[in-house]
Amino acid sequence: LEGVPRGLPSLVKAIRIQDKARGVGFDWDDRGQVWDKVHEELAELKAEVDAGSEKAAGELGDVLFSIVNYARFLGIDPDEALERTNRKFIQRFQHMEQAVRADGRELSDMPLSEMDAYWERAKKG
Repeated sequence: LEGVPRGLPSLVKAIRIQDKARGVGFDWDDRGQVWDKVHEELAELKAEVDAGSEKAAGELGDVLFSIVNYARFLGIDPDEALERTNRKFIQRFQHMEQAVRADGRELSDMPLSEMDAYWERAKKG
């Protein structure tokens, strides 16, 4: 793993690390095993969060690493998938802001339940 540059963004580094490990045969046999690992890591994260443990950050890292690995098994670039979701969120949020302003209101003055109703409309386009 020495060939993986330390200065890479964390998401890209996780992909490279997993590719290197796979290259020497240290990998899961199928995506079902990876999905099980994701669930295991989620349960560990929840346990640490529920306990108020300082280990929660490490467990969140394990969840993210496992999700990146699952994406690799699915043939999905996790960086591209996250960027698509970022753009989708921005588009929906802007739509929500415009709809709220068109109704003569401000998001900051609304309870979450009302914002959620505008959000659901924004999701429908």
